[in-house]
Amino acid sequence: MHHGGAGTTAAGLRAGVPSFIIPHFTDQPYWGQRVFDLGVGPKPQPRHKLTAEKLMGGIETAVSDPTIRQRAAALGAKIRAEDGVARAGEIFEQWLQP
Repeated sequence: MHHGGAGTTAAGLRAGVPSFIIPHFTDQPYWGQRVFDLGVGPKPQPRHKLTAEKLMGGIETAVSDPTIRQRAAALGAKIRAEDGVARAGEIFEQWLQP
């Protein structure tokens, strides 16, 4: 459970664990919806609409839904398998070539 900032969301995805996002402002609603659309977390609950029941339901779904847990684990493995720094370096070197 977190606010859905880009960095926190990326860390959760990389770890391969479900995220229950409670967005507060700016880009956080986008990331909450994206996590939900990918099937790696329950539907986000905006902070101003959050109730105890919605909080408990989101946490329960995130930790107990086997499909969400499997999708999160698979996506995390895929992200960890990438070598983003090396790939970015390759793209930059290609860009520098005449």
